Amino acid sequence: TMRFTHVYPDGPAPYFTFIAPGTRGRELEQWQLIKSAVSDALAEAGGTITHHHAVGRMHKPWYDHQRPELFARSLAAAKRELDPVGILNPGVLV
Repeated sequence: TMRFTHVYPDGPAPYFTFIAPGTRGRELEQWQLIKSAVSDALAEAGGTITHHHAVGRMHKPWYDHQRPELFARSLAAAKRELDPVGILNPGVLV
């Protein structure tokens, strides 16, 4: 199924739900393969991996290719100043 929950000036935010056959004991591996294939397809089609909920750890590999480098450096600099020990949400965006 697919539904639009939010509509923005540059387009809607679709949410997809699907059920697929799986192999018992390999559910997580199969989900990860599907998640990667869908995320790759979205990125290749010009879609963005982010949403109003933020990025999250699962989307970081695609986000790293979509966000501007200047933003990444600025965020890393702020993180170093505010969290010099690196204990706040380590490895999420920087």
